[in-house]
Amino acid sequence: MKTATVKPMILLTLTSCLLLLGCGPADQPQPNSDAPPWYAVNESLIEQHNVTVRTRDDITPTGIQSNIGEGKVSNIADLAAIELAPGVSAKAYWGSGNLMSFITLEPNAAIPAYTIEGERFMFVLNGDVQESADGELVTLQGVERESPNGVSARMPKKEFIYLEDGATSNITAGPEGARILNIYAPIPSFYLEQAGASDTHVDMDLHAFPLDPNVEAGKIYDLYDFQYTELVPGANSRLISGRGAQMSFLRMDPGIEFAYHNHPEEQVMIGLRGWIDEYILDGIVRMHTGAMVNFPAGMVHGGKLGPYGSDALDVFFPPRTDYWASMEKRLAGYHAIIPQDAEVQLLADGAVSGPGLNFTEGPAWINGKLYFSNMYFDADFNGDPSRSAVVEMDPDGSYRYINDGQMQTNGIIPAADGNLIVADMFGNRVIEMTTSGKVVRTLADSFDGTSIDGPNDLVMDSKGGIYFTDPQFTPDAEKHQPGRTVYYLNPEGEVIRVLPYDEFAMPNGVILSPDGNTLYINNTYDREDWWNVASGKDNFVWAYDVASDGTIGNGRQFAELKLIGEVLDREGRSSGADGMAIDTDGNLYVASYAGLQIFDSEGVFVGMVNMPVVPVSVTFGGADNDTLYVTAYDKIYSVRTNKIGFQLPN
Repeated sequence: MKTATVKPMILLTLTSCLLLLGCGPADQPQPNSDAPPWYAVNESLIEQHNVTVRTRDDITPTGIQSNIGEGKVSNIADLAAIELAPGVSAKAYWGSGNLMSFITLEPNAAIPAYTIEGERFMFVLNGDVQESADGELVTLQGVERESPNGVSARMPKKEFIYLEDGATSNITAGPEGARILNIYAPIPSFYLEQAGASDTHVDMDLHAFPLDPNVEAGKIYDLYDFQYTELVPGANSRLISGRGAQMSFLRMDPGIEFAYHNHPEEQVMIGLRGWIDEYILDGIVRMHTGAMVNFPAGMVHGGKLGPYGSDALDVFFPPRTDYWASMEKRLAGYHAIIPQDAEVQLLADGAVSGPGLNFTEGPAWINGKLYFSNMYFDADFNGDPSRSAVVEMDPDGSYRYINDGQMQTNGIIPAADGNLIVADMFGNRVIEMTTSGKVVRTLADSFDGTSIDGPNDLVMDSKGGIYFTDPQFTPDAEKHQPGRTVYYLNPEGEVIRVLPYDEFAMPNGVILSPDGNTLYINNTYDREDWWNVASGKDNFVWAYDVASDGTIGNGRQFAELKLIGEVLDREGRSSGADGMAIDTDGNLYVASYAGLQIFDSEGVFVGMVNMPVVPVSVTFGGADNDTLYVTAYDKIYSVRTNKIGFQLPN
C-alpha cells in the first residue's frame, strides 16, 4: 500500500480534530476481544425474526474502530470540523474500512496535492471544482434541481471521479466555491497516523475482493446517469462500486418497510432527505437528514418509512455481491431498450439557434420531419398565442415555424392523409392542419352543446377515432365544462366523454397499446394544496380497457412513476407526467419531472433516461423509427433505442 503525502498544515489540523472525534489508541479494538456487547441481542433477533444469515470468507477485520461507534445514531452536525487547508473544512466519519468526508471549499480554495491510498471517489455536490488527476486537469460540477416553472426546469447534476492507488490528486474550487464528498477505501493512513493510532498501516488488498469497479478510473460521471436498482419493493438505489467501497444512493418510498436483516458487509449510513424509523437491534431510532449510524458486519437492522419517504447514502465495506447481481439484472433490462453506448443528443437549442423556442410540446414524426408545438409561457405558466408557433424540424436539427403567432397548440399526431392533427389548446378545439401550417378544418370544439376547454394530448385508434385529454390548463377564469376529463372523437365525428369529470386531478398524456385494446392515461399533478382537485390517481399511469364503441372501463393502476424529493417533501404525488410514446413491444416511455421513465408492457419499471432539462413530451421517429425525440422546454433531444416505435399502418 502506498503512503499518502499531505502538506504539513493539513496534518497539523487533522491531528487536533481527529483527536476530538475520539479515535485515539484507546479506542482501537483489542485482539482476541470477547464478542461485542450487542451479540446476544443480535442472535436472539436472528432467531425471533427468522433472519437469513449470509456469510463471506474474504473479509478480514482491519483493526480500525469507527469514530461514530456501532449501532448508535449521531448526527454529522455534531462532528468537529476539520480544517484541511485555508478555506477548506471537512466533516469526516468512518467505519472499519471506508471513510466519508463532506468537504466545503470557499471560492478558489484548494486542497494541496496528495497521493491516493487504495481508492477514492470524489462527488461534487454543489459548485464546481478542478481536479488535477495525475497531471490531467478536469472540471466537475454539482448542480441542484431547479423547481419546474413555465420558463425553465434544469435537472440536477452530481459529477464524480474515481481514482486508484498511487494516483495524485489536487483539488481547486471554482469562483463560487464548492461542496464535495470524498469516499476512501481503506481509511487513509495519514488519518490514523495523526490520530496517534497504535497501528497506522491497514493491511488490505482491495484486489482480494471479488468485484471490479463499475466505473473507470479518471473518467467523469454524472450520478444521475446511473440506473436505479431495486433493493426491496419501493426502495431503489443508484449503486457505485469500487473494489473496497460501494455507495448506495438510496431512494425509499413513503410507507415501505425494510424487514429485519443483516449482512456480512459493514454498512455506514447517513440520512440525506426525509426520515426513517430505523430498527437497530431491539430499538427504534428516527433518523432525519444528517443522522449517521454504523452497522458492523452481522448487526441486525431494518426500518419503516414515514410519509415523506427518505433518501440516504449507504457505504458498504466491502461491496455487496448481492446488490451487484440485482444491478446487473436491472441494467440488462434497460440496455435491451437503450443501447449501452447511446447518449442523449442535443438536436436544437432554441435559446441560441433558429427563430427561437420556448416551451416545446407534442412532437410527431411525419414524412421524415419532426413537428411540434412551441408554446409561450412566462414563469407562472401564463400563455400567449401571439408568441407561440407550430414548428417543423429536419433530422439535422434545423427548424422553422409553419404557423406563427396564431394559436397556442399542444399535442400533434399524424393524420391518415399526411396532414397534422393538432390540439389547439388555447383555441378550445382539435383541428387538422397541413404541414405548411394551414388550418384545414375543425374536428372537435364542443361536448354536449358546450365548448370544450383545453385539449392537450391526443392519440388515434385504428378506426380513425381520436382520444384527447382536457386538463383545463387554459387561461379562462371560467371553464366551459364542469371538470377535467378525457374525450373520444369517434369516426362519425361525435365527441364522447369517456371518464367522469375530475376523475384525474390533471389528465395529460394519453396513448394506446399496439393492439389498440388498452388506453393509457397519466396524471401530472395530485395531492397538492395549490391544485383544486385531488383525485387519488396519484403518481400512476392508469390503464383502461377499450370497448368497440371507443368507451373505456376497468381502470387500474398500470405503472408507478418515480417522484422527485421536492414533491415527496410536501407529501404531494405530482409526477409531472406529460407526453408518452410506446414501441411495438408495448414498452411505455413517459416524460416526467424525474426524467424519461420507461416501463415494460406489464407496467414494471425498466429504467430512466437522464436529461439535462425536464422532458415534456416524447415520440418515436427517424429513418428506422427507432429514435426517441424528446421536447424539453427550449431544447429538442434525441436518444437511440433498440426498439421500433409503434405507429398505425398507412
